[in-house]
Formats: sequence, structure tokens, C-alpha cells
Amino acid sequence: MKRIEALELIVGKAGDALVVCNLGYPARELYAVGDRPGNFYMLGSMGLASSIGLGLALARPERRVIVLDGDGSVLMNLGSLSTLACRAPENLLVIILDNGVYGSTGSQPTPVCPRTDLARVASAAGVENVRTAVGETDLVTALGDMDHGVMLIKVEAGNAEVPLIDLTPHNVIERFMASASPRLR
Repeated sequence: MKRIEALELIVGKAGDALVVCNLGYPARELYAVGDRPGNFYMLGSMGLASSIGLGLALARPERRVIVLDGDGSVLMNLGSLSTLACRAPENLLVIILDNGVYGSTGSQPTPVCPRTDLARVASAAGVENVRTAVGETDLVTALGDMDHGVMLIKVEAGNAEVPLIDLTPHNVIERFMASASPRLR
């Protein structure tokens, strides 16, 4: 399965969840398949999508939060898995789209391939609800069954041909904050 195909399925099941997306091509692909004010596209801070999502989930416990992260980004901030395990918010689902490469910088292999299993790393960090989805049917089932924890999805390396996000960073944060804020909704 290609990453953009997985993103289409996730967007279809996201409902009104707040979505924090890793930077680079994953953000561009999410923008192409399902732009909406409730999406936060990271334009920097590689490795911090799960930390931002955790803070958001703790601050807004009544809202569902989905983090879309990559294997390379998770490797940059493995400590976030322990923090996620300790806080364990039931409104946060971290989805790791594992393509085995740093896709936005030239597809150099990440240290994940082929021996490290990030789902097992998440379990070892103490995350209680961890699942690996393999293929479209399994992903659809997993998205229906799982509302919190860490989900790993193996996707093909490569990026979809999608345009750049034509929002300024100011636009991204302003509309996201309006969507996430209880006062401004």
C-alpha cells in the first residue's frame, strides 16, 4: 500500500478529530487528500508530531487526536513513546506510517529497515494498545477497532506527486487553533 492510499483511508475515518501530521511529503499528501482546518501540518520540528499530539490530547481530553508520523521521525524522538505510555490518553491515536526511508530527503534508508519493529518498541516502552496493520483491509479494520494507542502501518517507499501546501505557516496555525479551541468553534 502506498502512503497516500493509507492517508485516504485514515482521512475517511478521522471524523472531527484533530490531526497532527509529520512534516514533508506526508503533510503534502494529507493536504492533497483531505485538507481541513483541523489538520496541523508540521513545517519543521521533525520528530515532534507525537509530542505535539500528546500535549493536544491532554489539553483537550474531549477531542479525539490523531498523529500521523513516519518511522524516521519516531526514531528522532523515541522518548515520546515512553511519555505516551506514562500519560496514556484515551483520546490519542499515533499512527506510524513506516516506509523504511526518509522519504522527504531522498529516500535514504532509516535504521528501522529491516530489523527494528517500531510496534514492538512502542510495546516495550509501555504503550498498552499497539497494533500493526498490514494492507488495506487490515488498516480499515484497525481504524474501526482502535481509538487510542500506537498503530504501525507498513507502506511502500516513495512519495506521491502532490503540490506544495499553499498555506502560510501563519494560516496553518490560525485555522488549526480556531478548530481546536473550545472558545472559537
